[in-house]
Amino acid sequence: MHLLGSLTSVHTDSTCSALLRELQHIWNEVGETELEKDRVLLELERECLQVYRRKVDEASNARARLRQSVAVKEAELSALMAALGELALNTQTQTDKLSATLKEQLASVSPLVEDLKMKKEERIKQFSDLKAQIEKISGEISGYTQPNGAVTMEVQDLSLRKLTEYQTCLHNLQKEKSCRLNKVLEYVNDVHSLCGVLGLDFGNTVSEVHPSLHEAGPEQSRNISNKTLEGLDQAILKLKTERKSRIQKVKNIVRSLFELWNLMDSPEEQRSHFRSITFILGSSEPEITEPGVLSLDVIEQAAAEVERLTKLKASRMKELVMKKRSELEEICRRAHIEPDKSTAAEKANALIDSGLVDPSELLASIEAQITEAKDEAASRKEIMDRIDRWLAACEEENWLEDYNQDESRYSAGRGAHINLKHAEKARIMVTKIPAMVENLINRTLAWEGEQKMSFLYDGVRLVSLLEDYKVTRQLRDEEKKKCRDQKKLQDLLLTEKEAMYGSKPSPKRSNSFKKLDGYRAANGNGSMPPTPRRNSVGCATPKLTTPRSHSGRENGYLRETRRLSTAPLNFVAISKEDIMSYAFTSVCGSEPGSSPQG
Repeated sequence: MHLLGSLTSVHTDSTCSALLRELQHIWNEVGETELEKDRVLLELERECLQVYRRKVDEASNARARLRQSVAVKEAELSALMAALGELALNTQTQTDKLSATLKEQLASVSPLVEDLKMKKEERIKQFSDLKAQIEKISGEISGYTQPNGAVTMEVQDLSLRKLTEYQTCLHNLQKEKSCRLNKVLEYVNDVHSLCGVLGLDFGNTVSEVHPSLHEAGPEQSRNISNKTLEGLDQAILKLKTERKSRIQKVKNIVRSLFELWNLMDSPEEQRSHFRSITFILGSSEPEITEPGVLSLDVIEQAAAEVERLTKLKASRMKELVMKKRSELEEICRRAHIEPDKSTAAEKANALIDSGLVDPSELLASIEAQITEAKDEAASRKEIMDRIDRWLAACEEENWLEDYNQDESRYSAGRGAHINLKHAEKARIMVTKIPAMVENLINRTLAWEGEQKMSFLYDGVRLVSLLEDYKVTRQLRDEEKKKCRDQKKLQDLLLTEKEAMYGSKPSPKRSNSFKKLDGYRAANGNGSMPPTPRRNSVGCATPKLTTPRSHSGRENGYLRETRRLSTAPLNFVAISKEDIMSYAFTSVCGSEPGSSPQG
């Protein structure tokens, strides 16, 4: 540049010198004065100075404009870099500025500015999309959806850090939206299930909370605002309260139905119409999911059935009372318990006919007595089972006595071996009777100690019956022993008489010891054992009795009809001939089939 300036100055000087010499030559020819010459030269110098000054000003103005352009570009570059967060690019620009001219600086800054402008536009678009999604989801969550329009953007900060913050915010909002949407769907499903069970219109129910919950199309999403969630929660709470109320109502109706069905003995066909609600009685609330099971129509039908059966019950109450009384008597009969006489059939009929007692109260009283009778029968079961085993053993003993008196029991007839085996088993069972009685007495006394009451069997204390049975059995065993001793003595006397007078045909053996079949006469089939009765003190021949004789309703009073003489014989005080005569008369004098007199 310095060399170029020097060459320009030399060329200018030579040109000006040539022009000045030419002007001097002209002036010499014209004859100008020196003063005029000085004036012209001064004017030329002034004009040249003005031209230089104008050119310098123009150059200075151009430099200023160039500097301003560079400054503007740099400012724009700095603003873009600040907005985009490009700090490294700014450092590089400051380094290049120190060794470059203004035009070079402007040429280097302009492309950077253009690139950053494009980058800014892309970044603004990214921020705009993110902000639009954020505003949309925020509106869905808050419930205040903004109308569609241009999204206003603040361009102060378009850095990657800010972009990451927006993306993180959008991700969190999307996650919250997903959770809310799942919760809304869960609530909607609960409302749908509850409406189905209660028989309500699902669409109207959810539409009251928000219309989008029922008619959400492809372009319309479900509202997930706090207000919607609270509305759904309140709707579910309201439906659950209604369900609980209806369940309790249905349970009361079903209880009444079961009670009336049982009282009226309703056929299965009538009960089957309400089978859809009878299971509710034993079900919890979450288990009741059948659609329409708690609808008002079903409840009204069941209530109408209860009302119908109640009216029918009033007309048939007397019949129901009699039926329940028969049920009570049957339970007491099986358990050998005396039923409460306050609700006897005749007395109940008289009370109902007189109107002094409400049939429902009388029926409730009988049902309470049935419950008490069942409880008492359950507590008596073990002892009753032992009584049945004892009575069965007594029946076997009676059969064995009949079998032992049968003269043809050892014949080779059909079934003899079966009877023989039966007799062996009966003998084993008979030997256990004393132990059975003792065990039964102990069990009964223990029961009476626990229950603080007497164990009655058909109105008679069982322990007294058993004690009487023991005494009667002991007397009968002594009687049998005396009879056996008497028979042995009679056989001995017969043998001696035959030895003295010779052998004679033996008369037909008396069956005076044969027991009458008094037990089988009780019910016609011989299945009842001996009948228990208390023995009078003056009775010469004891009777073996059992508790079933006290069941007057079932089999009457069964008595043992066989009586064996127990009068002792004094063989020492009479002579031998008298003894032989007495024995012969005792053996041969009785007619077949006659029984000895007591």
